[in-house]
Amino acid sequence: MSDLAWIDKALSAARPQAVAALLRYFRDLDIAEEAFQEASLRALKTWPKNGPPRDPAAWLIFVGRNVAIDQVRRRARQTALPDEDRISNLEDAEAARVEALDHADYRDDVLRLLFLCCHPDIPATQQIALALRLVSGLTVARIARAFLVSDAAMEQRITRAKRKVAGADLPFEAPGPIERAERLAAVAAMIYLLFNEGYSAAASTADARAPLCDEAIRLARLLLRLYPSEPEIMGLLALMLLQHARTPARFDDDGAIVLLDGQDRTLWRADLIAEGLALIDKAMRHRKRGPYQIQAAIAALHDRAARAADTDWAQIDLLYAALEAEQPSPVVTLNRAVAHMKVRGPEAALAMIEPLGERLADYFHFHGLRGALLKDLGRPDEARAAFGRAIALANSTAEAAHIRMHLDSLGC
Repeated sequence: MSDLAWIDKALSAARPQAVAALLRYFRDLDIAEEAFQEASLRALKTWPKNGPPRDPAAWLIFVGRNVAIDQVRRRARQTALPDEDRISNLEDAEAARVEALDHADYRDDVLRLLFLCCHPDIPATQQIALALRLVSGLTVARIARAFLVSDAAMEQRITRAKRKVAGADLPFEAPGPIERAERLAAVAAMIYLLFNEGYSAAASTADARAPLCDEAIRLARLLLRLYPSEPEIMGLLALMLLQHARTPARFDDDGAIVLLDGQDRTLWRADLIAEGLALIDKAMRHRKRGPYQIQAAIAALHDRAARAADTDWAQIDLLYAALEAEQPSPVVTLNRAVAHMKVRGPEAALAMIEPLGERLADYFHFHGLRGALLKDLGRPDEARAAFGRAIALANSTAEAAHIRMHLDSLGC
């Protein structure tokens, strides 16, 4: 690996810790971000000549803090600086900082940053954008491409989130134990939402949005380092790994959707599957069940099956029943109906989803599944109506083409 490649990797790895620490010092998102960028530029100049520092994060924090202090002084010479003990260091500041950056400091600083991005006062779409900018360091242009919006629109989204943080006087300290548990759930939800933004992309937009899956997995790894014994975080990471492993087989060469039963399983990524299976097995040993673990266990049953015919649908049906009890949702019931169909047949599955019609009236997958069940039951007229509604609600040309294939088989 070249020096520049190593530096880029080191800067990316150190970013969450360094930005979080600078945010704690200056209580200003813009100052923290600018300080880190300036420190990174200095690293690109000095590290190739002097070699890597003992602790890249500590070096960046030290340099970024001094840069920011100088900028604050230049901008407002008449404004009182923070207390002297917060900004002065007359000894070997970098070495002292290295000693101070133990696991507890790292955990608290990064948690402050993650919790701040996922504060309940900030809308979910802004939470994701803010986390990608501050924690992941993605450029505004790259985030905008991933979400299929203009650079200006994404810049406004991030700016509004920053203003919400500044205007609402949100606390920079890590919350107490009760609120921490609630906010941890919000961080996990944000990461999984980010993953789904990438995973649900159509083949035509996959190149732009696929990095969202990789970034969500990276953030989940970071969260697991902060909470190494939390089974739900293990479950979250396992779930994303097991799903992402199937990405190479999800579309054919023409960009058409390939359902799970028809995928070429030799294309699935064995490395991600092995890691995901190990994680979910470890999580289950804690005997502290949660929604992410259950979903990961379902994904594991799919990924363990060498052929679609080997899938343990009865166990998947039971796991979805457990997920319904843990996290009731019409979408969960709809997903369970697929397993129920495999175990008990299309009539039982149709009876399960019919009560969901009102709540899922505008949901593409409800009408698509209902049409498929009606087709299997030999009710073509009703199947055509359901498929017609599904096409009207399709989120992509690939989804519409998949439903059109069903209609064509009915002679439409």
